[in-house]
Amino acid sequence: MRSDQRVYVDKQSPEAYRALAATSEAVQRVAAEAGLDRILVELVNLRVSQLNACAFCLNLHTRAALRAGETTQRLGVLAAWRDTELFSPRERAALALAEATTHPADAGAQTSAYADARSALTEDEISAVIWVAITMNAFNRVSVMSKHPVRVSSAVPSPQ
Repeated sequence: MRSDQRVYVDKQSPEAYRALAATSEAVQRVAAEAGLDRILVELVNLRVSQLNACAFCLNLHTRAALRAGETTQRLGVLAAWRDTELFSPRERAALALAEATTHPADAGAQTSAYADARSALTEDEISAVIWVAITMNAFNRVSVMSKHPVRVSSAVPSPQ
């Protein structure tokens, strides 16, 4: 193996990866039971993946968001969601909470995110958003450290 070649940790340790996948399935059920729609879950997945610079997960969850009905306009400005009115107060609270989960050392952001979340989300939704972000962060680490490739896909229509 070349020194610059990465180990695909999901393939090298399949039992651990299966456990992560099972956690993800449980989190998806928790999110649905809490009333989080698929678009909001995908926005959280994408924002966490943006913060972690995970190309593989960005590619995967952009396609999932589009399939769920998200617009290309909102996906295009997601990185600057605070600077637009395209996201609802509920979505904004979830995005801030996802960011605070991804960067937990920022105590001020965490306090602010919780305050916003308390005013826009139920406790079940807050818990679900945090679990979605935790799980996405774990998948991001797997993909970033494995350097999973992003392949050309015809699944997403190209811009006209």
